[in-house]
Amino acid sequence: MAITTIDPKTALVVIDLQNGITAMPGDPVPTAEVIKNSIGLAEEFRARDLPVVLVNVTFATDGSDVMPGRTDQSMSGHAFPEGWDQVIADLDGHDGDVRVTKRNWSAFYGTNLDLHLRRRGVTQIVLTGIATSIGVESTARFAHEHGYHVTIATDAVTDSSADAHQNSVERIFPRLAETGTTAEIVAALPTA
Repeated sequence: MAITTIDPKTALVVIDLQNGITAMPGDPVPTAEVIKNSIGLAEEFRARDLPVVLVNVTFATDGSDVMPGRTDQSMSGHAFPEGWDQVIADLDGHDGDVRVTKRNWSAFYGTNLDLHLRRRGVTQIVLTGIATSIGVESTARFAHEHGYHVTIATDAVTDSSADAHQNSVERIFPRLAETGTTAEIVAALPTA
């Protein structure tokens, strides 16, 4: 689907581009391409004085505070190495960027993301990151429910499973968002 417009007050929200997650291979979009495209979008947003939000997920290194509940793929007892939760160096270090740390899939649940966006008058978010079917999709769902216009950069999101990625891009995102490439998003951004 084509991108119809990018609102004048749009924020880029980058999901979980952090050391421990970007170390995994992406499928079907290579992780290196997701990083490159996310960095390019961040540069374009910063050049236009539009907010860039860097989201990371973290848990205690011993995994003692992972999400509770019985699941078939529990992370309980999983150990997390020191520094796994740090945003990758190529994205980090820009004073004007907003930092949000989450402890769940969605960047909205249990965080101050909505407050940061509303105080800046944001009406739309562009999402990038990993994993398409987990953090990105959960954040897109919450953003949609909060009344934001949502755009997904399809060449700046990936997953550990091509099938999960495709399900999100083809079946879920069209109900929540507009989708397009980073080039299409940049072309639709307000002029700098």
